[in-house]
Parts: sequence; structure tokens; C-alpha cells
Amino acid sequence: MNYLAHLYLSGESEKILVGNFIGDYVKGNRYLHYHDEIAKGIVLHRHIDSFTDQHVLHKAAKKYFRDDFGHYSGIVIDFIYDHFLAHNWTSYSGISLARYAKGVHSVLLSHFTHLPLHVQGFLPFLIQNRRLESYATVDGIIQSIQIMGKYTSLPSKSEIARRILLENYDDLQTNFVDFMEEAIQYVKDEFEIELSK
Repeated sequence: MNYLAHLYLSGESEKILVGNFIGDYVKGNRYLHYHDEIAKGIVLHRHIDSFTDQHVLHKAAKKYFRDDFGHYSGIVIDFIYDHFLAHNWTSYSGISLARYAKGVHSVLLSHFTHLPLHVQGFLPFLIQNRRLESYATVDGIIQSIQIMGKYTSLPSKSEIARRILLENYDDLQTNFVDFMEEAIQYVKDEFEIELSK
């Protein structure tokens, strides 16, 4: 899962949201140095990642991208899942995506000193470019994949990702909807996080 899905699956707790957002950037047992609720969010992030990576639907979605992206296909699907969450946002939340993103930005900024330095570095750009909202369009999510390709080892094949997404849009969207239903149930059962639509 990418940023938006992790944030959404955090529920109502601001500190769990902060922990879930920074989960990729806190290694090993360093989460123990954080406030209990932030630490819970970091652990939640790790569990969501494990749940996602092992899920049959996520594995099925990766097959669409495997020939071109190899073992990075899971990262592409994480972005694609965020696109479908943003695109279908009204099915998952009673507030607009713009309002939700503004609230997330406020929470993250209010906890700025708790964020790892790398997150402090990119957060202003995420906010300024309204990245979470941009996921709702194909252009927006492909741009995010393109940016990731510039700064990481993800293959720079964003236009190929666009073509595969558009050619298989309905099947991938159905895959996401089915997966997300199970992910919502997972955080409810394992972490007692209730997500009100």
C-alpha cells in the first residue's frame, strides 16, 4: 500500500496516522523510541505491508506488471491501489478527498518534529503539490510513479505503467475493491480500528 491507503487505514487516531505514515522510514526496534500510539502506527504499517504482500489479490494484480517491472511490480500496484482509493474516495469516506488531505497535512505538520529527517524533507512537496489528491487521476498517479523512478531503483517506465493500467483498468479496479474490503476488515480485527464510510 502507498501513502493514501496507509493513512486511510489508520482510522481516527492522529498519532497512529503519523506512525503509519512514517512506517517505512523507522527501521528495526527504533519504533520503541516513539510515543505509544505513534509506535502502534508504525507497527500497523508493517502489518499492513505484510498482509498486502502475502495477499492473493495483490499477487494477482502484480502479474499485469511483472514482465516490465519484475520484482518492482508490487510497488507499482501499491500506487495503483492508491489511485483507485482516491478515484473512488466517496465509497470509503463521508468527507471529500480534498478535505481529508488537508486534515492529514495539518496532523503531519503538527507532529513535524517527530518525523524522520527524510520525511521532513519531502513532506512540504507532498503538501504543495497536493499529491494525495492527485492520485485520483491517471495522470496524477503516473506522475507519482515517474517521480519515484527518478529517485529510487524503480524502473523508469511510467508510460508503460500507464498503458497497462488503462488496458486493464476495470479488472484492476475490481481487484482493488475486493482487496480493500479485506484490508479494512483486517485492521478492524487485528488493531480494533473502525473505519466509518
